[in-house]
Amino acid sequence: MEAELAFNSERALGKRDPKIYGHFIEHFHRQVYGGIYDPGSPLSDAAGLRRDVCQAIRALRPPVIRWPGGCYVSAYHWEDGTGPTRSPCFDKAWRVEESNAFGTDEFIRLCRNVGAEPYICTNAGSGTSEEMSNWVEYCNLAEQGKWARLRAGNGYAAPHNVRYWSIGNENYGDWEIGAKTADEWARFVKESGKMMKAVDPSIQLMAASVAELDWNLRLLRDAGKVLDWISIHGYWDPLWERNDLSSYETCMALSTTIAEKITTTEHILGALGLLGKIRIAFDEWNLRGWHHPNRWSATEDFLTPRDKNDLNSSYTMADAVFTACFLNECLRHCRTVGMANFAPLVNARGLIFTHDAGIVLRPTYFVFQLFTQHMGDIVLDSWLRQNADFPVTRPDGDVLVPALDAVATRTTGENAVRIAVVNRHPEKQVGLTIAGPDIRRFAKVTVHTLGAPSKDSCNDADTPHTVVPGRDSYSLKESDRTRLDIAPHSVSVIVLT
Repeated sequence: MEAELAFNSERALGKRDPKIYGHFIEHFHRQVYGGIYDPGSPLSDAAGLRRDVCQAIRALRPPVIRWPGGCYVSAYHWEDGTGPTRSPCFDKAWRVEESNAFGTDEFIRLCRNVGAEPYICTNAGSGTSEEMSNWVEYCNLAEQGKWARLRAGNGYAAPHNVRYWSIGNENYGDWEIGAKTADEWARFVKESGKMMKAVDPSIQLMAASVAELDWNLRLLRDAGKVLDWISIHGYWDPLWERNDLSSYETCMALSTTIAEKITTTEHILGALGLLGKIRIAFDEWNLRGWHHPNRWSATEDFLTPRDKNDLNSSYTMADAVFTACFLNECLRHCRTVGMANFAPLVNARGLIFTHDAGIVLRPTYFVFQLFTQHMGDIVLDSWLRQNADFPVTRPDGDVLVPALDAVATRTTGENAVRIAVVNRHPEKQVGLTIAGPDIRRFAKVTVHTLGAPSKDSCNDADTPHTVVPGRDSYSLKESDRTRLDIAPHSVSVIVLT
């Protein structure tokens, strides 16, 4: 199998926002308690944060972390998670008791620890516009008002200065506490945004949305003036009730549909004259949907099945390759997509798995590491030629999946070209020829590759290094092109210098 990648290093499509490499944590199962925050563990610091987890997060150079939800936030009252005395409450979203030990101040401490900007999602389900604006007061006002004074009294004299805020989470869905119609939502967002920006006009504000015309027509016409972003979500392998994970091949077919939600949303923004004024935050996404069956059942076990989210064998090269395809799509749409938040960061379907003795870095972790450490910020015009297809059989019919997916970039102030290349093919390597009008000016090729013995390879506590990135480098020949072999089920970043 052979393909050719061409690029023009003088033609930039746009500049990517680093926030596309963002993350997300929610109070669901072991993400917070027993994950990031574990005061009883000898691996935790004095503030209760797991040192090993924070170190692993810092290595990803996280630009932004979204919290506290997710569905959880639609019945969460932030005041319960502040101050020296915390009263437990019943979490109506996930039907467990919430200790409230990890609240706003603890989240800010986490973000400062790992070098990420905090992004707070507010309660637009059972909450009120006033409650949201009070939260902005608590975080951002220096000393005016009782909420700023409450923060200072809790030991934080300086404001937290939270720049990114969202009104609600998936309030268009009947599964969400406080779901609303399009008309109700537009009015609610307008009034909430008005109050939040009255407290701090400098905040960046988004609202829960969906790639659907009618919802956005109402939302953006009524509330567009207070919004800087709209938030969309995507899970391509829905496993809410049954944890029957799709095969590697099916996941590769799904990876070819990632752009659909983005382009639909772009078209809606364009039709309303809002392209360049309101950006897209894909602020909750993953290949695999979270497994939480029997959520509303009065008789069936709804807690134990959630442990299946933590099975490391579930997270294979299918997840890694899909993740790279998603990030490539964000790069291609860098003019409109300014933030994306992988859901979640720790445990469940996350990048990092915790256990009593340490952590496991899943294959998806290393994809983020490749992109944040080796890809550039200027997205170049690039195209694949002669890209081979392979067939995938699905219940709705056979589809042809392109073997390779690639995006070329360069870094501001540097001449190096950095190319993310994904080989979706489950078994066959692809010979990739890289060509360009100025290819001869490069003298060296360095290839960082995340590969594995099998498409179903994974990392686990007793085999933590089955899937890890490797590195190779060599000199370029005196030619106007270079050829590399791209391994099957792999993710690579090729650096030309």
